[in-house]
Amino acid sequence: MPGTLYVVATPIGNLEDVTLRALRVLREVSLIAAEDTRRTARLLQHYSISTPTTSLHQHNERQRGSELLGRLIAGESIA
Repeated sequence: MPGTLYVVATPIGNLEDVTLRALRVLREVSLIAAEDTRRTARLLQHYSISTPTTSLHQHNERQRGSELLGRLIAGESIA
């Protein structure tokens, strides 16, 4: 069965402006794909979330997109 892709809104200012649902999803998925992994790392560290991250941005989206699609088809969930 294919995995699930979650689109999760994260705060760009105050780290406390994140929803409980967003935090739950970030904890439960297999991988977090983020445009800015440094900013995402601060959010994850603040909430003690240890989910692995990978970068996904305009310069790598073709290659990384294929990798992520393969993981979704294999049944992993990605945020």
